[in-house]
Amino acid sequence: MSNRPLVLGVAGGSGSGKTTVVNKIIESIGEDQVLLIQHDSYYRDLSHLPPEERKKQNFDHPSALETELMIRHLDALVKGYKIEIPVYDFMAHTRSEETLPAFPKKIVLIDGILIFSEPNLRELMDIKIFVDTDGDIRLLRRLKRDINERGRDLNGVLKQYEKFVRPMHLEFVEPGKRYADIIIPRGGENIVALEMVIALIKGKLKS
Repeated sequence: MSNRPLVLGVAGGSGSGKTTVVNKIIESIGEDQVLLIQHDSYYRDLSHLPPEERKKQNFDHPSALETELMIRHLDALVKGYKIEIPVYDFMAHTRSEETLPAFPKKIVLIDGILIFSEPNLRELMDIKIFVDTDGDIRLLRRLKRDINERGRDLNGVLKQYEKFVRPMHLEFVEPGKRYADIIIPRGGENIVALEMVIALIKGKLKS
């Protein structure tokens, strides 16, 4: 069992600063020791729906993601096997034919807003970190990301936020906090909390 990877989960609302926290952990521990798996890669393929219908789906509900495949993949990694991570196209809402091969590393880091809402996924995690950031800051960050990186317009992003993102956050993301071992307020800007988390991870790796 000594070769078993250390499995970390980093959750938090959309735009909470999860990515910054994840990047700081990878930077401090070393890319060669960390395998990053994003829950977003496991969005269900919507190629069977017309393009206009795809946009109307609720991407913030746990059912939008094929978490059962992620659980199987994580289980395989923990046992030392290679996996094939799906590749998702956020513009077309479809899954690519291609996959990304991934091999177990000392740390397997899972990143996603809904990863704590799934009991079977939580059970596989050794350390659960929740990044906690005010709602208005999260909304601003989401606006920037969806407009700049995902080709959405302001109106569309705000409508989606009001209809899906906010209610799903309150129903599924926020309650995940109670399962966290560590809560990082203010996300990646919280240097003290990040240093403590990194020291904990390094200590676990040594032991």
